[in-house]
Amino acid sequence: MDAKRFDTICLRDSISWLPDEVLGSILSLLPTKQAASTALLSKKWRYVFRLVDNLDFDDSVSMHVGNDKLAFPESFENFVDRTLSLQCDSPIKKFSLKVSSYDERQKACVCRWISNVASRGVLEADLRIQDMGTFTLPPQLFVSKTLVKLTLGAQLYLENLPSYVLLPSLKFLFIDSVYFQYGDLCGVLLAGCPVLEELSVHHKGSLPMPHTISSPSVKRLSVDYDSLDLDGCDFMSLDLPKLVYLDYSHFALAEYRQVNLEHLVEAKMDLHPTDMVKTPDVTDLILGIRNVEILHLSPVSADVIYSYCRYKLPVFDNLVNLSLGIRNKRGWKLLAYLLKQAPKLETLIVQVLNGFTSDVSMPLNKVKALHIPSYRGTAEELKQLKSFLGEFECLEWVQVDVAEAAEDDSITLQTKRDLIMPLAVSLPSKCYFKVT
Repeated sequence: MDAKRFDTICLRDSISWLPDEVLGSILSLLPTKQAASTALLSKKWRYVFRLVDNLDFDDSVSMHVGNDKLAFPESFENFVDRTLSLQCDSPIKKFSLKVSSYDERQKACVCRWISNVASRGVLEADLRIQDMGTFTLPPQLFVSKTLVKLTLGAQLYLENLPSYVLLPSLKFLFIDSVYFQYGDLCGVLLAGCPVLEELSVHHKGSLPMPHTISSPSVKRLSVDYDSLDLDGCDFMSLDLPKLVYLDYSHFALAEYRQVNLEHLVEAKMDLHPTDMVKTPDVTDLILGIRNVEILHLSPVSADVIYSYCRYKLPVFDNLVNLSLGIRNKRGWKLLAYLLKQAPKLETLIVQVLNGFTSDVSMPLNKVKALHIPSYRGTAEELKQLKSFLGEFECLEWVQVDVAEAAEDDSITLQTKRDLIMPLAVSLPSKCYFKVT
């Protein structure tokens, strides 16, 4: 027997002697199609495949069937049916399904697959279903006692949800471009998730978007609406009394009917102007986040807030860390307003020194740490930075990061010299100055 054949036999025997549970864990790391193919090897491997607890079915390359309707091929249907049949009723941790359907038979297939894994105690379900019409998810999904993480999407128009939704273990819910019947998101789905902690609602495309998000338990929320179709609804309500983190990207609306965010600690705001809202008013939204300790504002947010509520800014009693994107004079003026309204602010991050002039005076403040992440090293910018640093008397730490455009060794070295020599001598003696 040659050495190569001997090594092959030893390797095969070594794998065969591994415990079935270990083999199942190994197969769970493989693509589902490869893992399923091992069931053809022997009866032992058919049993081992039942221990695979991670299934991923992806029909990304869908067929086009008349009138540009999307459909999954029969081969994909047969593969999913055969794979689930091989596993019988074995427990499953994660199930991922990416598929497009267009007729009742295919919808029935999708529901059958979801029902199968829901009945087997699935912990995590990632369901990306694109459907040309309305879709009804199987009721078994909405009464799962084991489901911890659920993803629903994308471009999905859901029929009425069952009134008895109860997901007692669900902690993470991600919704991507799903249309719910009126009130179903909050009144039915979220109401049936008593321990939900993290919620993401993203929306793209033409389907009407949810305008009310309410939950007594959610602690982290991400809202990302990138659709100009407001469907005649130019308002938003956020009723989340336990929320501590908010990432909000949306168009500036005319009304924020309810903003209950009393325990909010950190907020990222990305508010965009739109011609579809004649009279935007973000005052109530900004009032609703006044308790934050950490606040991030994008450049467009700075424009929107300055334009529509600069004279109505609340006092941010808890704000200690502010990151602000500035692209014009309105942004610098907003910073001056915010410094006045944030008596405890200690750390300030200014994304870009763009257009700062000494005619925008900053009020007395207690800022101790200043960070400029995108410094490009131009003569004009150096002049702006000198002027800007003069507005802060309590600085203890300043960091300037040279932007990628200046990431040439000789330019970076010169940039550091240009900064350190004229600036370090003008800063308070106790201030630590760093260029990276």
